[in-house]
Amino acid sequence: MAPLVLPSGLLRGQSPSNKITLGFIGMGSQGIRRNLNSFLRLKNTKVLAVSDCHIKRANSAKKVVDKAYENKDCVVYQDFREVINRNDIDAVVISTPDHWHVPMCNMAIEADKDVFCEKPTLTIKEGDELVEKASKKQTVFQWGIEDRYLQKYYYLAGWARSGLIGEISKVTCKLPSVSPFKREEPAPVPKGLDWNLWLGPAPYTDYTPSALDIMHWRLNSDYSGGMLTDWGTHLCDTAQIGIGMEESGPIEVFGESRTLDPKEFHSDAPVDFKVTYRYANGCEMFVSDSAEKIRQVLIEFEGTKGWVRCLGWDGKLEASDPNIMKVRSFGPEANYWQRPPMEQEDFINAVISREKPIYHAEAGNSLCTMLHIGHIALREGRKVGWDPKSKSFTTDKQANESSIIYQRKSRTWD
Repeated sequence: MAPLVLPSGLLRGQSPSNKITLGFIGMGSQGIRRNLNSFLRLKNTKVLAVSDCHIKRANSAKKVVDKAYENKDCVVYQDFREVINRNDIDAVVISTPDHWHVPMCNMAIEADKDVFCEKPTLTIKEGDELVEKASKKQTVFQWGIEDRYLQKYYYLAGWARSGLIGEISKVTCKLPSVSPFKREEPAPVPKGLDWNLWLGPAPYTDYTPSALDIMHWRLNSDYSGGMLTDWGTHLCDTAQIGIGMEESGPIEVFGESRTLDPKEFHSDAPVDFKVTYRYANGCEMFVSDSAEKIRQVLIEFEGTKGWVRCLGWDGKLEASDPNIMKVRSFGPEANYWQRPPMEQEDFINAVISREKPIYHAEAGNSLCTMLHIGHIALREGRKVGWDPKSKSFTTDKQANESSIIYQRKSRTWD
């Protein structure tokens, strides 16, 4: 008799050990400190492989895995495709710079892997394509954004959403302020770094001494969208949930930012920016990178009966009336999320149950789209209108053409 062959997707989570087998891609600080360590603490997971285009980082990750399991079974790869192509891996965890997020996710989805990936997307178009692909393949997909798993933000959004401070007219989000990087002279590629692989689909450029510094690449639009798409994914998500707009989006966006001389600066993402988002329910959200230090970041809701805020990321909760903060139950208004376990455990539970985790593909894409609209408005230097239902700009033809202009500048690589 011929052997019975089943689609690999039906076997997810059914390894001989009955554990979800994982492969990790991108072993920088977030990849090891946050994600690898968190997944290693879960009893129903098993890490089989780690990879990084800088082999030194991959070897450091292997040491962490070997210590946790008290063996040396974890395999190290420099090329992430070797992780994705392993048939014995159920899911991949991606913690790379932003420009690699969607391309790697798409490759993993095509290989029938479930995916946990750090935020954000690089463009609106890419996010839409990812959602479509994950839905078609019935992939369990989770964005790595911690905030919906933090109780303080659950309370903050609940106080705002349930009407305790009256009708909300204004939300303020202050993101960290960072200094742009000046251009550097090319330098020799460090031993063990596959620079071509690090660049991947991004335009070719010579390696420089600060190339791998997170703020160096994050402030360059070839790799990221700056603080607006980085910290914005954290604070603006809770802000939109608090006003009930997390499944919709703004209808009008405008703002201003500092223009940098490209001959002097490596950075071209918006800096010193102020963006205003207007919503169909009449609320306005003001987003800026005016917080000089992380502990000064802020989410604040202002209503007709008072205000509530969180000062610092997952920081101190405050309210105009201290009695507001004594409320811990919001009834039917608390349907915005269920306060699940932390994101890594939520993802594994979803892989087993085949249900959506809290930060599923659509949720993260809706959030990233809102931030990309702000990015486009800043770069255009004018007001743009947006239709959340059709996902298109409504101001004029030029705005829609601009959304095409601000797409990935890609190259062929291997």
